[in-house]
Amino acid sequence: MKRRALLALGATGLLAGCAGPTVERYAGDKPELDLRRYFDGTVDAWGVFTDRSGAVVKRFTVVIACRWNGDEGVLDEDFSYSDGTRQRRVWRLTHQGNGRYIGRADDVVGEALGEQRGNTLRWQYTLALPVDGRTWHVQFDDWMHLMDERTLLNRATMSKFGVRLGEVTLSFRKR
Repeated sequence: MKRRALLALGATGLLAGCAGPTVERYAGDKPELDLRRYFDGTVDAWGVFTDRSGAVVKRFTVVIACRWNGDEGVLDEDFSYSDGTRQRRVWRLTHQGNGRYIGRADDVVGEALGEQRGNTLRWQYTLALPVDGRTWHVQFDDWMHLMDERTLLNRATMSKFGVRLGEVTLSFRKR
């Protein structure tokens, strides 16, 4: 009986150790991120996609035309990839108050959910990603950190069925 209790306690501790940070952890961090102010006008971004081993699979740039009308925003993203391909994604964001956002885009399954505290936004969504003639529904867990009034860093983990596929790292620069 003691052995079972010790195993259960150990498993609980192991699972708790796997839990990642919450956005609340960054509540006091400055400068404070206001998506409506940062993503207003034109924002440029540079990024890489790395596979599970950390190898760079694709490099890309993005030009984002952003505008807000009150609590409703549009982020029109124009991607250029290192292999010569291009892609466009138009996000429609709604500020829900209290640092919460909902986002929609044509290739996002359902809604993206975002929560902002301090200098940080956590953005979670499922993307319908074309891969070798098929469409995969891939989960994204984005963490964005405002470094200064013009620089925002983003690290996104991609997974499917709970298995980490790789990461996307982006650096945003507001014009």
